Amino acid sequence: QKGTRSESSQAKKSQHAEEAIFYMNCRAAYLTVLKSSLENIKSKEQLLLVLQQAGRNPSQKTVNKYWTSQTTTLNFDDFCTILKKEKPATKTELLEAFGKIDTDNTGYILHDELYKILTTRGEKMTWDEVSTITKKADFNCSGKLDYNKFCDLYMTTSEQCCKTAREKLEVDSRLRQQQFGSQAETSSEGITLPVSKPSPRVSRKTDHKLAPTKGGSRTPSRPSSAQSCKASVSTTISNCASSNRNTKLIEPDTIKEWQCAQSKGCFYLEDDGEIISHKYKLHLPQRSTVCITIKPLNVHQIEGKPCHWLSVDTALYILKENETQENLQLVSFTEQQNKEMFGWKGELGSGIYWLLPFTTGCRLKKVKTQFTGEAKLVYRGEDGELALTKEFRAALLDIFETIDLDGNGLLSLEEYNFFELRTSGEKCDEEAWAVCKENFDMKKNELTRQGFMDLNLMEANDREGDPSDLWVTLLSLGYNKALEMTEACPFVIDIYAEKCKPRIKAIYLEAGSWQLNRAICKSVVNKGEAKVMDGCENIIIYTYKAGRRITSVIENKSENKVIIHVNNEQSKNCLSNRGLTVFAVEVAPKSMTVSQHVMPLNEQEEWLYNCVHSLL
Repeated sequence: QKGTRSESSQAKKSQHAEEAIFYMNCRAAYLTVLKSSLENIKSKEQLLLVLQQAGRNPSQKTVNKYWTSQTTTLNFDDFCTILKKEKPATKTELLEAFGKIDTDNTGYILHDELYKILTTRGEKMTWDEVSTITKKADFNCSGKLDYNKFCDLYMTTSEQCCKTAREKLEVDSRLRQQQFGSQAETSSEGITLPVSKPSPRVSRKTDHKLAPTKGGSRTPSRPSSAQSCKASVSTTISNCASSNRNTKLIEPDTIKEWQCAQSKGCFYLEDDGEIISHKYKLHLPQRSTVCITIKPLNVHQIEGKPCHWLSVDTALYILKENETQENLQLVSFTEQQNKEMFGWKGELGSGIYWLLPFTTGCRLKKVKTQFTGEAKLVYRGEDGELALTKEFRAALLDIFETIDLDGNGLLSLEEYNFFELRTSGEKCDEEAWAVCKENFDMKKNELTRQGFMDLNLMEANDREGDPSDLWVTLLSLGYNKALEMTEACPFVIDIYAEKCKPRIKAIYLEAGSWQLNRAICKSVVNKGEAKVMDGCENIIIYTYKAGRRITSVIENKSENKVIIHVNNEQSKNCLSNRGLTVFAVEVAPKSMTVSQHVMPLNEQEEWLYNCVHSLL
């Protein structure tokens, strides 16, 4: 046991060390370009520059992903999040990329071939830009590029950028004294631990063993990493094992006689950790008592494959549409729970309502899994014709069940277009749909399961058996190379109305909107416990527990932007959507923002939420 504790302690020290180095590099790169950690990045060019100072070499496509047409500024938190997602290229990855061009494995690429590739493919370079590369004597000889030497120089240059930024930070004592995060604070392991908003949805498992603590008690003293802060507030909630199942969704005995509407949907995890989902409009023709529920959809996964998504938390926020779509008013949300189902029962007036699905990201997050090999999707039969494998057919049936939103066993053009938008980014128009009708099995102008199978088989035939495009589809729908759905969570929404026929329709497939974020904040403020920060009456922390989820919201009533240090180090058996136990949140003047969502790591064990919010 002593050995296990020692290993756990060493692992924690290593984790702290990694965090410290990461944030030191983030801050060093940021302060090479900007005067302060509190100053915002104000242009795409500035973003490119700070990324380069951090040893990244982003393409224009990558920069455009984070600096869209709606972006006006990015802060230090955003920058740290981007660096978490955009890992620096390794020499192995670079050599693999060059190896695809150098098929003979000579170690060289002819300049003529390099010019042709770099000026015509991908993010095209100009002739002069390529010439700058080929004229460097360090890795060019006799009209050829020695890409091994080029990779060595690339890695050295990248490392030198980071080193130069760190040295500048070290030399400038004025910059060292800036108190963003807890830069001047030393942890118990003797490592400086800067903090910032981490990349979301990256699990860091905490110690599962629970110290005996009574629910609702305050922590006797603040963790060391918060002691240098001006003001703080502590919140402790002790939870029994499976206590999150105690709130029962009460469904009326006569609910079977009520009129019902149903729609399926899905949460999809993006490469950058963002979660997108379907958004719905609900129409009630007259005032009625309604019961609205949401739960993960238990599709028939391939036998022996784990159903990862069934443990994902789900919720629905109900907003009333008034004069305009922008003016939505929060009505309620699904806070009652019955096993994996969350629901709400109450009276709604006639009119249009928006149903916004939500998941915290605690359970739906990026996972690294080692595969011995990828699943086979197609094969050639004895007659030489291509066919879909049994495993791929099973996956396609699950996909069909997920994207068949109304559950009628057929795909309408609208339903198919949600699938197309997710997998290719384009819609299928009426003309293309007519071509599908001529070539694939349809009923009432809707695609059948067999038609959907044949469409995917045609795609395989178009590529002469090459499964690359099929894998693009599968990966975009949350499947991994073993044909397991690990980065998506299909769900089903049921609406029962006592006095009228409800109608529900999927409208969008997009990331969580500002309306959803505002609804989450309002729900926590309305239902949760409020604590004014000791020593700072303008900062209020709201904490609300709904079923197996705890959400905290920070309200800043002051005229100035504040940075709140959040410390979960005393929590046990908890999983935060933020991904780290210690981080910082920036809150704009006169505004509210979600601090974090927390769930139990293991629902069969007790869990303790102990969080200290401190003003820096």
